[in-house]
Amino acid sequence: QVQLVESGGGLVQAGGSLRLSCTASGRTFSRDTMGWFRQAPGKEREFVAAINWSGGSTYYADSVKGRFTISRVSARNTLYLQMNSLKPEDTAVYYCAADASGRSSRSRYEYEYWGQGTQVTVSS
Repeated sequence: QVQLVESGGGLVQAGGSLRLSCTASGRTFSRDTMGWFRQAPGKEREFVAAINWSGGSTYYADSVKGRFTISRVSARNTLYLQMNSLKPEDTAVYYCAADASGRSSRSRYEYEYWGQGTQVTVSS
């Protein structure tokens, strides 16, 4: 059974930091592109960041560039999102996802596997 399990969400004040983790199981994800998406209440799920299979290429939404860092440890099937200088508008449920084709896509429709999400709330 393929599973992606996120952790590390919580409540933080504006300007603070959080580190999200995503642990994958059920198959090897070492060749997948991995990504983070988020969904705020009443809004569509949006791209946050992605990383290719080797970790050598990373992609960010303009809204988080310079504040968030995506990384992975493929040997551990683990994905991370370091979030610094958090803003109230970063409040959302954050999801990790895997794209088995290995494309470096910003579209949620390209990702086949999804976690259940972890809530991040940033207070002003």
